[in-house]
Amino acid sequence: MDGYELLLNHFKKDVKLSPKEEKLIADSFSIMKFKKNEIILSAGEISSHMRFVVEGCLKSFYLNEDGKEHIVHFGIEGWWINDLYSYFTATPSTQYIQAIENGIFLQAPKEKLDELFDSSHSIERFFRLKFQNAYVAFIDRTVNSLSKTAEVRYAEFCEKYPEIEQCVPQYTLASYLGITPEFLSVLRKRQLKRRS
Repeated sequence: MDGYELLLNHFKKDVKLSPKEEKLIADSFSIMKFKKNEIILSAGEISSHMRFVVEGCLKSFYLNEDGKEHIVHFGIEGWWINDLYSYFTATPSTQYIQAIENGIFLQAPKEKLDELFDSSHSIERFFRLKFQNAYVAFIDRTVNSLSKTAEVRYAEFCEKYPEIEQCVPQYTLASYLGITPEFLSVLRKRQLKRRS
């Protein structure tokens, strides 16, 4: 399945598309390859594209005053990745988006997406649903980080996203969970014990 087919199938899970709308979508997105460790978006740049991951894995993160990395979210096949705050406000990003492994994404500039929204109710509805889901996921993650133990957060993450747990380095997953790599190693050993 090529990238455009994957993207269109992704749309069709939530909305019906006419052949004309499918063509509008395909014409609005361009394919981009990325290499492991490549920076796709840097802090200070305005995020002006919407990105859909076709293959590979990316991470979105910010650096604190000490230069420590804090993972905001991941982007794997069939997911979107962006700094939505920068995208919506046209202000400089506080985040970086970096490739964890080689891959491909499709991207569309904001102006093109705005044109799509104006020309198609279905496309506008699709992105409204995606933005709602992103907000719900953000709130869910915030509440979980405040109310659940690291062990519970790790177990839930592994259950919900086994493909990410397998492809990201331990220090990256630890950053996402808000724990040290050493403590994550302890949690992994506990989980393996329970399974055996």
